[in-house]
Amino acid sequence: MKTKICEMLDIEFPILAFTHCRDVVAAVTKAGGYGVLGAAAHTPEQLDIDLKWIADEVGDRPFGVDIIVPAKYEGKDEGEVAAKTLAEMIPPTHRQFLDGLMDRYNIPPLPDDEGRVRGNDSAAPMSYAQAVPLMDVAFSHPISLIVNALGPPPPDMIERAHAQGVLVGALAGKKSHAVRHVAAGVDIIIAQGHEAGGHTGEIGTMVLVPEIVDAVAPTPVLAAGGIGTGRQMAASLVLGAEGVWAGSVWLTTMEAETHPAVKDKFLAATSSDTLRSRSRTGKPARQLRSAWTDEWEGADSPGPLGMPLQPILIAEASRRIDRAAMNVDNEGAVKLANYFVGQIVGSMNESKHADRVVIEMVEDFIDAIGRVNDMMA
Repeated sequence: MKTKICEMLDIEFPILAFTHCRDVVAAVTKAGGYGVLGAAAHTPEQLDIDLKWIADEVGDRPFGVDIIVPAKYEGKDEGEVAAKTLAEMIPPTHRQFLDGLMDRYNIPPLPDDEGRVRGNDSAAPMSYAQAVPLMDVAFSHPISLIVNALGPPPPDMIERAHAQGVLVGALAGKKSHAVRHVAAGVDIIIAQGHEAGGHTGEIGTMVLVPEIVDAVAPTPVLAAGGIGTGRQMAASLVLGAEGVWAGSVWLTTMEAETHPAVKDKFLAATSSDTLRSRSRTGKPARQLRSAWTDEWEGADSPGPLGMPLQPILIAEASRRIDRAAMNVDNEGAVKLANYFVGQIVGSMNESKHADRVVIEMVEDFIDAIGRVNDMMA
């Protein structure tokens, strides 16, 4: 295939795979697509290990990194505030609600030797201070693309990337966001529709993609949100996109590190089983509906806090739930277990190897284009 994205990234197929799993990055990249490692939950040490592994695995093939640096979050106006200081801002009512939730669902505490998620003096999750060490690691490896979500990339990310010949991408849920990104120096815009997993806006992919394509031309646009088949990829290119950015579809692949209980839920879910909730990050993010999201929207809930207070509040509880849900007999933990996923989950009903997903998308794309050509004939 020949699109502007294929030429810019030197790839065979304009399929970019956003994933937190290094094995998926490698599999998609070796299949002719382009793997992008989501690094927001990595420590710098973990990211260094994973990027070295990916580079060794894919050889000269290109790959990228995604790092979350939100444009707005609690504490930003006061400078980069340590997690300990932000934790002190969490109201007692929220801690009491969460403690009660853990008790009602019989979630045991973590073993003493597992410790806490973050030290008191560490940078807040999903903050600029947390992102800088990750950028330092990322730029020490042979990446060819770095992407930022939740706002325009910080100036130093763009400057460092361009100085090293690395392209910069950014997600946009509105036309105005995309225009602002291009003005800041972004090379690739990812137009992410309402259907997508994770942080999304209100506008559907079918409407958003052509709006952004027209607004930022000639900057190339990737379509994201509800894309997991070749037919959807064909529609995206017809709308003016130069490729697709897919995330959810990799969560049920055999390589994915998705929690087993959550993967089972994904495989059984329909496209109606997701919702946008602030219960994990403090910002609206599409995820699988579960007892966790229901409880946070219930009458007794104090409501989620903003970013990054909500991630700080629930960090240890999330680890407790994931650990307990490894035991399928712990019904409470299994009910609470969830993760980010888009509406495409209704089509993710079979676990396949990631490279097979790439090939099937390409084959489906060819069939879709063939049907259109037959109609024209």
